[in-house]
Amino acid sequence: MKFYIETFGCKVNSYESNYLKQSLIKSGFIYTSNLEDSQIVIINTCTVTNTADAKCKKYVRRIKREYPSTILVVMGCSVQNNFEEYANLDIDILIGNINKSKVPEYLKQFLKDHQKISDYNNNRDLSFEDMMIDNFDHTRAYIKIQDGCDNFCSYCIIPFMRGKCRSKDFQKIISEAKSLVANNHLEIVLTGIHTGSYNYEGYDLVDVINELSKIDGLERIRLSSVEITELNAKFMQMLRDNPKFCSHLHIPLQSGSDEILKKMNRKYDIAYFMDKVKEIRSIRPDISLTTDVIVGFPTETDDNFFEGYENIKKINFSKIHVFPYSKRNGTKASTLKEVPAIKKTNWTHKLLELSNILEKEYSQKFIGKKVKVLIEEVKDGKSIGHTSNYLKVEINEVLDKNKIYEVVYK
Repeated sequence: MKFYIETFGCKVNSYESNYLKQSLIKSGFIYTSNLEDSQIVIINTCTVTNTADAKCKKYVRRIKREYPSTILVVMGCSVQNNFEEYANLDIDILIGNINKSKVPEYLKQFLKDHQKISDYNNNRDLSFEDMMIDNFDHTRAYIKIQDGCDNFCSYCIIPFMRGKCRSKDFQKIISEAKSLVANNHLEIVLTGIHTGSYNYEGYDLVDVINELSKIDGLERIRLSSVEITELNAKFMQMLRDNPKFCSHLHIPLQSGSDEILKKMNRKYDIAYFMDKVKEIRSIRPDISLTTDVIVGFPTETDDNFFEGYENIKKINFSKIHVFPYSKRNGTKASTLKEVPAIKKTNWTHKLLELSNILEKEYSQKFIGKKVKVLIEEVKDGKSIGHTSNYLKVEINEVLDKNKIYEVVYK
């Protein structure tokens, strides 16, 4: 039978969907990238915002309406957060945030007895669910090394949905990376819900990065995201000494106001963040630093926003991912007074404008310089890829995909 996978949300979801694709093919199912051709549809959901939840539910209803005879598998964070609502949608196989790896087994069981399957566990105390891949859909291959979060930021539902922090076996990460490199992946992205908290039998995130660096054929190691508080002396030493580690860090700031950071239950203040950024740039002056900022957190005032705006400008990120605050029931922030929607919209536009200016200023520093580009896509006679510091480059000739070329940045 042919199956199709639709993935919402983060890099962890992408990794899990990629694992399922590989696992189902090994179990005798046939993958199709065409929804129309499929007899099985698998939906990996996201609940990070109300918008994400709404998109997932809308898509599930659409599949039920337009493809009524399709076997429907729905799993992930939105299911975990809205289990009863999904249970009322007449879904064939419904899975929360653990036992996603059992999808092939559950499908075979369903095809045998045609009984609906539901797998839901509301316990935070979970073990790491092992998944191993040897190939990936994108040029940059992801490895999920960690799951869960214990930070409990006041706006975030994810610690309740993903459970406590837990980490993948250190040797399994290295083995998985070797398989990916053997299949011609030159860059690996380490990802997790709280990637920087990686801790397995005394091995930490830096140990993983340094061990991966020893793999012949692996050219680049990148992090999906890391908290500023996790950039300790050991990390800084690695940043100084490890040429395979990409010159790009995505470090969520969330707010440029100390008052709002405290209400968000973030573990730093602006002075600490700025000092760390200064230290990073003293080691790698041209590093790209990108961030996430939530706009319109409950009780945020004009003074809070404009103080934050000026601090963000001073930090001089190369790109800002801007998110209007989205209320999540069950979080501490959901009990606070919300900011009017019009203010959120205006502030969002202001920060996006700043992001565009900063992004342009950062990229212009490299014009005329030689850069190394990993080719990810070739179309319409052009080759497209990214540098180590995540500059997007288009080259007006056809080059080999999944190879690194040195070019002059224009």
